[in-house]
Amino acid sequence: MCGRFVSTRGPQDLVDLFDVTRWDPGQALDPSWNVAPTDDVWSVLERVERDTGEITRQLRPLRWGLVPSWAKNLSVGAKMINARVETVAEKPAYRRAFAKRRCLLPADGFYEWQAVAATETTKARKQPYFISPEDGRAMALAGLYEFWRAPDVSDDDAPGAWWTTCTIITTEATDAAGRVHPRMPLTIAPGDWSAWLDPAHQDPAELRALLTAPAAGHLDSRAVSTAVNSVRNNGPHLLDEITEPPSDG
Repeated sequence: MCGRFVSTRGPQDLVDLFDVTRWDPGQALDPSWNVAPTDDVWSVLERVERDTGEITRQLRPLRWGLVPSWAKNLSVGAKMINARVETVAEKPAYRRAFAKRRCLLPADGFYEWQAVAATETTKARKQPYFISPEDGRAMALAGLYEFWRAPDVSDDDAPGAWWTTCTIITTEATDAAGRVHPRMPLTIAPGDWSAWLDPAHQDPAELRALLTAPAAGHLDSRAVSTAVNSVRNNGPHLLDEITEPPSDG
């Protein structure tokens, strides 16, 4: 799964990188070196403008953890941060979003944890790794988004009446990510961003063909401090490489 990632680029950088045509400068998110489920994250998506019918590419903050429109409460999202590519087109929670509401989630890299067996002198533990493109470029994680209406808020225009949430599509891990964890997020190559975001593009097979491994599999993996385990910790120091303690006694 992908349970934490890093997203430090500012909105103006993302607007330029993803050719965004509409965003609200009043919306701001702090850089995060420890993005966690239920956090707000930057997303790039395309929507049809109601007044003109024009499709615009937008930069929006979304809550990470998809909440299907039929869910009874918002807490469902904490368990739906990832959608498996093997079932995303068929599973009720994701299939409508996969058909019509796809997005890109900009990231610098992501974290995964490798299980380390206990030895005579050490306890079993999980060692975190930061995994990112070798060339340092931003990743466009393949995501889905959904709108959810809070049933206990009567006024559509009231704060908290509507929520927009998202999830990250994952697959079997390969290369640097594969030696750490069996799953990893999927990405969309720059040349395929338009096809992925187009809400009129709904052929499941063609959409699946757009999903690729991050950085085409050219990933760097380095052990980092267990400080990342706590969502209260944040900052660039979380990316500092550490020397891994030996796994054998």
